[in-house]
Order: sequence, then C-alpha cells, then structure tokens
Amino acid sequence: MSTLIFQIHIKQWDKSQRSSQHVAQRAAMADRFAIEASPEFFILNQRCIIDGHGLSKNRPLKKAMLSDGSVKLERFIISEQDGQLILKYQGEQTEPLTIGNLNEGWFQAKYQWRYALEEANEIYWQYEEVILNAVCAKEYDADYFLNTPSQQVFCADE
Repeated sequence: MSTLIFQIHIKQWDKSQRSSQHVAQRAAMADRFAIEASPEFFILNQRCIIDGHGLSKNRPLKKAMLSDGSVKLERFIISEQDGQLILKYQGEQTEPLTIGNLNEGWFQAKYQWRYALEEANEIYWQYEEVILNAVCAKEYDADYFLNTPSQQVFCADE
C-alpha cells in the first residue's frame, strides 16, 4: 500500500530580521529533512505521515477536511481525481491552482506570508515561509526527500 507523506517546515521571523543577511541565513537553511514521523491515520484511503518541522504550541499545523472529501494542510489541498492524488495551492481569496500529481514523484511547494501578532499588549508583524514536501510513495523510506530529486518546486506569488 502506498503512503502519503507530507513534510511541513515553517521558517519564522519578525520585522527586525528582514535584512539581506537574514534573508541569506534563511535561504541557507535546509528545506527537506529525514522523515521522523510514522503513519498515524488514513487520508483519501492512503496511509498518511505528517512530519512537521518548525511547529510549536504557538504555531500548530492548520488542517481541515473539506466538504468534497479533500484535505487541506495550511494553504495546500490534497484531493483525489480519477484515482490520482492531486496537490493544489489556494492563496487567500483565489481559486485553487494545481501543482501536480503526487503519484508521479514528489513536489516541494512554498509560500510566504505575514500576520499581526499581539504579545505583551504590543502588536508586531510575524513573517513565515511555509514549505511542503509531498509525495504518494509506493515504498516508505525515511530519507525519501533527501535521496530523491523533486519533480517540481512551486513558489506561490503573493
């Protein structure tokens, strides 16, 4: 049986960390890792692993089951169409954009965004880059993303 593997990595920074030096430091950070999680549940009739990096109690993973049976992780939607598992990206107030077929190799998809955060009666901007490595793998391998080239890298324009 195939396994859906979703590896989510979140890089966070605040307004004071927007210099070219900080940008270079974030760019040098790894964007794929060995898979540390194991299958915990089924999504779209497939075993599923969600391997999170950079998540915390203050920043849990956003996930939802949609009315059509699709699954949403952050801004990414995973759906089944004609027996194929399709990865899509949906920006704020936009229609979903198809990234690719997870049965045909792994995809890396990413976007950046910012949001206001209140702490100690002060409001400041929190910036994030959300990176998703996703595949429907026929055989589980903890080093899958490290040892296999990606099918495509998708960067959202927002």
